[in-house]
Amino acid sequence: MAGRGKVTTERMDGAAAVRAASAFRLIYAEAFAGPPYFETGDAVAAAFRRFPRQAGSPGFRAALARTGDGEPVGMAYGHPVPADTSWWRELTVPVPEEVSREDGRRTFGLMELAVRERWRGHGVARRLHATLLDGLGSVRRIM
Repeated sequence: MAGRGKVTTERMDGAAAVRAASAFRLIYAEAFAGPPYFETGDAVAAAFRRFPRQAGSPGFRAALARTGDGEPVGMAYGHPVPADTSWWRELTVPVPEEVSREDGRRTFGLMELAVRERWRGHGVARRLHATLLDGLGSVRRIM
């Protein structure tokens, strides 16, 4: 990653992620501004009005990648899919009950994973994903 400096990743709980919300927002806004998302400023603002509530979900965890001088370059976050989820009912093709039955611990739902354009193609997303999921054991991971 010549010319970009060393990038480190840090895993955070919900409270730490809320404290770092400005970094998550900066990454989100840049990463989703272009195709195919074309997120507007209003859409980004709405996403980050929801962020504290999402970060308060049981089991929420986040990962943030920064350069050595603290510049945010990538982020990922999610939480276990709750037992009362409608997630599986929203698929275009129905899935069997044994696939869709949740208990609040079985499946980790990755809500967002984004890397700012300048740092793409250097393994940052892979490192964020590994940092986020480290220690979850045998939980099923759904993106």
